[in-house]
Amino acid sequence: MQTDEFAAETPRIAALRGAPSTAMQALLDEFARRRARAGLRVAGVVEDSDCAHDGACKRFRVRDLQSGETISISQDLGRGSTACNIDPAALIHACGRIESAISDGADLVVLSKFGKLEAARSGLADAFRAALGADIPVLTVVSPAAAEEWERFAAPLFQFVDASCDALELWWAKQAPRLGHESEESASLLFQSPERVQ
Repeated sequence: MQTDEFAAETPRIAALRGAPSTAMQALLDEFARRRARAGLRVAGVVEDSDCAHDGACKRFRVRDLQSGETISISQDLGRGSTACNIDPAALIHACGRIESAISDGADLVVLSKFGKLEAARSGLADAFRAALGADIPVLTVVSPAAAEEWERFAAPLFQFVDASCDALELWWAKQAPRLGHESEESASLLFQSPERVQ
């Protein structure tokens, strides 16, 4: 597996690490918006959930990056339940929408997370497969609890990328030429920081 963000052969999948989950979701969202503003077709979802300061979430949602629609992926487990309340069926529904968007044509796929459901080949797992089958770059976050299964699922097609705008832009700058969509933003960043891409 290639782990150097700036190596010549950059894997198609970038997995963010090194920041709290909410910060990484915000970074996914901002990166997707930048690509959309540049005229690229972005498919996928980011988390848009209600979380307390300690990171505990009670109501989970994802936002479709194409339509802007928010999709609830929580289920009511009853008062006092402490179990994970992610609704697998709702997440599979969201996954189906992403697969349709990929079939219609996409330049980038952003998938909120590879977690326990994806490790069990449910959740957004089929969206990951569809993007890879279409040879489209994928940006995601990997849950620490699913790290081992992620290695089995995605290696050697991924690299970890630090959760920063600069690191993401450098990863994308190496994807864009192969897609024929090299953005002025990415090219400018590379020309400004030549020492970072040796």
